[in-house]
Amino acid sequence: MKIDWDVPVRMDDGLVLRADVFCPAAEGRYPVILSYGPYGKGLAFQEGYKTAWEIMARDYPDAVAGSSNQYANWEVVDPEKWVPDGYVCMRVDSRGAGRSPGYLCHNNARETRDIHLCIEWAAAQAWCSGKVGMNGISYYASNQWRAAASRPPHLAAICVWEGWNDAYRESARHGGIICSFRKNWQDMQVKTVQHGQGERGAKSRVTGELVCGPETLSPDELEKNREDMWQAFLSRELWGPYYAERSPDLSKVTVPLLSAANWGGQGLHTRGNFEGFVGAASKQKWLEVHAGSHWAPFYTDYGVKLQKRFFDHFLKGAANGWDKQPRVQLQVRHPGEKFVLRHENEWPLARTKWTHFHLDPGEMRLSTVPFAGERSIDYDAMGEGLTFSTPPHERETEITGPSALKLFVSSSTSDADIFAVLRVFDQKGKEVSFYGALDPRTPVGQGWLRASHRKLDPKRSLPYRPFHAHDEKQALKPGEVVELDIEIWPTCIVVPAGYRIAITIRGRDYEHDGEAASLSNMKNPMRGCGPFIHDDEVDRPPAIFGGKVTLHFGPGRRSSVLLPVIPPK
Repeated sequence: MKIDWDVPVRMDDGLVLRADVFCPAAEGRYPVILSYGPYGKGLAFQEGYKTAWEIMARDYPDAVAGSSNQYANWEVVDPEKWVPDGYVCMRVDSRGAGRSPGYLCHNNARETRDIHLCIEWAAAQAWCSGKVGMNGISYYASNQWRAAASRPPHLAAICVWEGWNDAYRESARHGGIICSFRKNWQDMQVKTVQHGQGERGAKSRVTGELVCGPETLSPDELEKNREDMWQAFLSRELWGPYYAERSPDLSKVTVPLLSAANWGGQGLHTRGNFEGFVGAASKQKWLEVHAGSHWAPFYTDYGVKLQKRFFDHFLKGAANGWDKQPRVQLQVRHPGEKFVLRHENEWPLARTKWTHFHLDPGEMRLSTVPFAGERSIDYDAMGEGLTFSTPPHERETEITGPSALKLFVSSSTSDADIFAVLRVFDQKGKEVSFYGALDPRTPVGQGWLRASHRKLDPKRSLPYRPFHAHDEKQALKPGEVVELDIEIWPTCIVVPAGYRIAITIRGRDYEHDGEAASLSNMKNPMRGCGPFIHDDEVDRPPAIFGGKVTLHFGPGRRSSVLLPVIPPK
C-alpha cells in the first residue's frame, strides 16, 4: 500500500482541504472510495472512540480481524481491507476540521460543494479509473445524499450506511421537539478535532503529526471559526431555508445506491435510510436492514462483503450477480437478538396487512374492535404517561414497517409534547428490549410530535407515514380537543405467541428500569433512548409543557395505532 498524507485539494474559493490517499502499491488506475467528514482523519479509532472500539473487538471479532488496524478511523473504511482488492481509499478532513482549515459549518451548501469538487478532483488523478464511490457511516453517510443530489459527473455509486437525510425531522427536531444530541455531539466529537486545536489536540499514532493541524488557535479564535450548531437549531423551531439547505432533493439522486439501515437507530438514522431508499430517483437502488451497534456491522465480514459486492459491480463492472440481488435485504428481528435473513422486493412490503389496533380506555387495551363508549383520561404532561396493550397473542405475529398513531388530545396549557413508544412484553409481563445502535437496551419503536406542529403536508402524507409540514405553529387553547397523527419510525419484530404488543403515550423520553450504559464519546448515561433525548428547558419550558394532557375517546374520536402486520410468505 502506498500512502500520501495531507494531499492538498483546492476548492473553487481557493481554500485547500487535506486528504489522506491510500493506493495499491502496483501502478495502475483504480476506482476510489471517498469519505468526507469532521472527525479528524488522523485520529485513531481506538483513541478517539475507546469504548466503541472495545465493544466492537469484544462482540464482533471479525470486524477487527485481518488487519493491523493501525489505520482504523471512526466510521470510515479500513484501507487494509479495501486497497488489496484494487481500491484507492481517500479520506478528506472537512472544511474547518482536522487538518483542513476554514470555517466549520456542518451540512451546508458549501460542504456539499466541497464534496462535489473532491469527487471530481479524485476522478482526474492518474491513479483513478474515473469512477468514484462514497462509503461510510453516519456523517460520512448522510452527506452522500446531498453530494449525490449535486450530481458530480464521476460519482458512480454510494453506500449510505446509517445516514439521515432530513436535517429537520431526523437530525434537529423530532416532530418539532429539539433533540439534545446535536448540542452534545458538537461538544464531544467535533470541537475536540476542530482545525486549530493544534498542540491541545491528539497526535497521529502513525505519522506523529498533530491531528488538528500545525497551528494552535485560542479558544476565542476557534469559536469564531465555527457555527454554533445548537443555537442554529434552537433559534429555528420551524422548517425553513436553513434546514432545506441541509436536506437533499431526493428526486435529484439518480446514482446507484445501497441504503443500509439499523432497526435500532431510532432517533437519528433509521428514518433517513428508509425515506432515502423510497424517495431517491435512482433506478438501481437497494435497501439493507440490520441491527446491532451503530458502527460495528459496517466492519464485519457481513458488512464488508455486502459493500464490496455492490461497489465491485458499479465501480469495476464485475459480473458478480449484484444485478440479480433482491432490492430489499432484511435481518428480521426476533426477541433475544436473533435475526433471520430474508429478501423482499420493495418497501414497505407489498403484502403488509395494515391493521388498526384501537385504544380502549376502559380496559387500557389495544383491540381490533373500535371503542364504543365515550371517555377521557389524563396524565402528567411531563410524566410516565399511559400504556395500552394487546391481549397475549394467540400466534406468532410479525410487525415490519412504519407505524402511525392517531390521538385526540387536549392540554391544560397552550401546547403538549407526545412521546409514543411501541413496546413488547413477554408472558410474565417483562418488557423485551433490544440492542440499539448506541444504547444496549431500547424499545421496539418510537415517535414524537409537538401538538402545535400537528399540521400535515397532504401531498407527502401516507396513511402509514404522516408527514408534518413544520412550517407554522398552531397553538392549543386549554381544554380544546385536537386530532394528532404521529409518525412512528420503521421497525421490525417477530412477536412470539403469548407475548403482548403495547403503545405507551408519554410526556417525556422513554426510560427502562435497569442500569444506564455509557460510551466515551457520549456525554450522558443512556437509559433507553441513547443520546437522542429531548430535555432542553428552553425548548420545553415547564410552564407550557407541564400541566395535564387528556386523551379523548368517543364518536368521531377513534384513537388507534396502525401497525404493519406481515403475513408469512
